[in-house]
Amino acid sequence: IENNQYAMGTSIARAKAGTELCHRGEAFGIPGIQVDGMDVEKVYAGTQEAVAHARSGEGPILVEMQTYRYRGHSMSDPAKYRTKDEVQKMRAEHDPIDHLRATITARGAADDDQLKQIDKDVKGSVAEAAEFAQTSPEPDLAELTSDIYGDTAGG
Repeated sequence: IENNQYAMGTSIARAKAGTELCHRGEAFGIPGIQVDGMDVEKVYAGTQEAVAHARSGEGPILVEMQTYRYRGHSMSDPAKYRTKDEVQKMRAEHDPIDHLRATITARGAADDDQLKQIDKDVKGSVAEAAEFAQTSPEPDLAELTSDIYGDTAGG
């Protein structure tokens, strides 16, 4: 579950008695874990835990990633249900990209110049992918369901 703290226009605290969504599967015998979705390393550790649980034969596990939605739910959402101060505070104190950048530089894995080059390379890759998507022909309708369902019968 991606718990970004808000439904369309209501905070989770106002909409639910219990805000820990990781417990939603318990009635079905599905355990859950809650992960700080704003911390890349914690996301990795949480998903590793979930994968290990599933691969060990213990069945499914529900993973709640606690994150934050900086913008409105859609283009028509003015996001008047929260203050600009709240959003700015979350960005300043919990932004996952800033946090990862600080972690990388603190550990000496890369310096600012290397990170700037990575940013530039990523922006170039995204621009190329967007251009490819915009200029490619529409897929044939026969491809509509390809790569969506797996053949579990082995045929």
